[in-house]
Order: sequence, then structure tokens, then C-alpha cells
Amino acid sequence: MIFSSEPDLANFAESLGTFLRTSQRFPICLELVGDVGAGKTTFTRYLAKGLGVKTSVTSPSFTISKRYSFSSNLSEASAYEKCENNRGSSPVGKNFIFELIHYDFYRLDDPGLMADDLAESLTQDNAITVLEWADSVANILPKNHLKITFKIEPSGSRNLTFNKPLETLIANMKGTK
Repeated sequence: MIFSSEPDLANFAESLGTFLRTSQRFPICLELVGDVGAGKTTFTRYLAKGLGVKTSVTSPSFTISKRYSFSSNLSEASAYEKCENNRGSSPVGKNFIFELIHYDFYRLDDPGLMADDLAESLTQDNAITVLEWADSVANILPKNHLKITFKIEPSGSRNLTFNKPLETLIANMKGTK
């Protein structure tokens, strides 16, 4: 799928985030593959917006991971505030609290303890885990994880390809509109 501009990519990522939040098929693991500057963190920023994350999403290149909370129901402002103060899958009224966990293994030849942290995150029943530069932890990713490969075209557009589980999910997403 080719995206000729950042707003096009943003719209797709935000729609995917909204679909994932409303489908609530957690845990979810999403691997993003591509060169530096291909748009992986930008994609994650807009995915987070679609999920309902209210805080600014930045690259975890130096911190290795970052966590962001969101609610299953965006209709109550208070749910988000409680979400930020009470992380985990505990209910907030009729809402549940979820996390977007964003990893970037670019600077790690050996993930060490971060591999253990990732393995725990992958089993959180209230989490969407997004990974950049995941080659060093590929052996612990779920077989059915979602994967997007980003390629920068000579025109500057982004060509995204999806693995089969994500293709199926996107087809379901388009079918619900």
C-alpha cells in the first residue's frame, strides 16, 4: 500500500489504532520494519492517537521502551485521567485500561534484560506492543504477530507491506466501514 504523504499515512495509522481499540483482541504485537527515517515512529504516533493515547508519543531510541495508557471507551474524559493514575487492566466504570508499549531495539546488539521485559509485555492481556528493530528479539515474538515493512520510494512516498495476519485484519477493518 503506497502512501504519498504523511497525512495519508497518519489517516491509515489512526484508523488502524481506532479499529484495534474497538476490536479489543488483546494482546497485540506489531513489528515495524524499515530503514531509519522510513516512518516507523511517525506511524506509531498516529496509531496511538487512534487508540486514544492523550500524551505525546516520542521515539524510545534512547530509553528502549515507553508506555502509554488509554481507555477502552473514549467517551468519558475522567476515564483517561483514572487510566493514567491506575495502569493495568482494572476496570474504570464500564471502561478498561490498556497500554501501548513501544520498544526500539536499534541500539541493542544483545537485548539482555529488555528481552525479559518484552516477553512479559507480550503476555499482558491489556497491551498493544509495538516493536522497532526487533531482529534481536525475533525468537520471542508470537507466531501470529502483525508486521509492517516500510520502504521509502524514490518519490519520497512510503510503500507499506503487511504480513498475512495484518492483511486479514485490514480487510476486516475495511469491511466494518
